[in-house]
Amino acid sequence: MLAAPSPAEERLWQALRASQLGVAFKRQVVIGSFIVDFLAPARKLIVEVDGAFHERQRVADARRDAKLHKLGFVVLRLSARLQLSEMLALLERELAR
Repeated sequence: MLAAPSPAEERLWQALRASQLGVAFKRQVVIGSFIVDFLAPARKLIVEVDGAFHERQRVADARRDAKLHKLGFVVLRLSARLQLSEMLALLERELAR
């Protein structure tokens, strides 16, 4: 069962849906044994919105990211504490690469 989105994830999804940044994103996508917050399949870009829980599991997140990198994905982690405009600016910078 997929988890209910956090407020930060919901705000970001409202900005990502319907290809508003020129790239199609999917939400809560299963990749192997992982569920990622957002995925831009055409770019193989995963966007994770990290809240307080992730501060306590940085080592596990790093291992997870390494496994996803081996599958050819780029993982962008954004703090849930960021304002939406800051999240979008970081995401747009990643998409410009």
